[in-house]
Amino acid sequence: MSQYDFRFERGSDGVAVLTLDRPETLNSLTFTIYGQLERLFLELENDDAVKVVVLTGHGRGFCSGGSVEEIIGPLLESELDQTLAFTRMTGAVIRNMLRLQKPILAAVNGVAAGAGAVLALASDLRILAEKAKFAFLFTKVGLTGADMGAAWLLPKIIGSGRAMELLLLGDRVDAQEALRIGLANRVVGDDAVLTETLALARRLANGPLLALGMTKKMLWNEWPMDFDAAIEQEAQAQALLLRAHDHREFYKSWMEKREPRFLGR
Repeated sequence: MSQYDFRFERGSDGVAVLTLDRPETLNSLTFTIYGQLERLFLELENDDAVKVVVLTGHGRGFCSGGSVEEIIGPLLESELDQTLAFTRMTGAVIRNMLRLQKPILAAVNGVAAGAGAVLALASDLRILAEKAKFAFLFTKVGLTGADMGAAWLLPKIIGSGRAMELLLLGDRVDAQEALRIGLANRVVGDDAVLTETLALARRLANGPLLALGMTKKMLWNEWPMDFDAAIEQEAQAQALLLRAHDHREFYKSWMEKREPRFLGR
């Protein structure tokens, strides 16, 4: 029996596929699934078998957000401290995704709504099926659009003006509009979304993983910094990587006129 309430499969190519697997509810999330995702993205940092993670959904949807019956109902009957423990846990899922120094790719195969939209947002690259849609619908159910880090992440990806519109109105954004505003990296045919995402994931898995992880870390770390602090952090990071194995391997392969064999260190 799986230890998760979703599918998590490690490939021999270093690519792990996490498939949310409640298709009858468009892969809605439960208390248990949130907790499992929080722990998994933390543990993956030290999982040497996994170099890249692909996140997708089973069936027609990517993720419809928190389950109305299994989360919202019980929360309405809970005490404030229990509610706060839950909202902190949902935020921890996103924090652990951003801190994971391995690429996360979202293969958005259908609707990504509410918390599902934020899971895709927290992924490093988003490949959308033509039928895919985003909906940051928190305000439509009487909640703040600033949930799970959405108000911090979304302006950084699509700009403050557009983010304000999506978070205030909660309107659906189709795949082509998502591509136009920078919310999607690529849009592909409905039947090709997982195949295309896996191909991109394997390309990354075969690359210099230390450099990829450092790039992701630096992109997020530099947001609150002033320019001088960012330049200094980049100087220190690059000095370390200039002395790392993978860069030396690049130089050696260049001199020997062959393809480099990166080891991620």
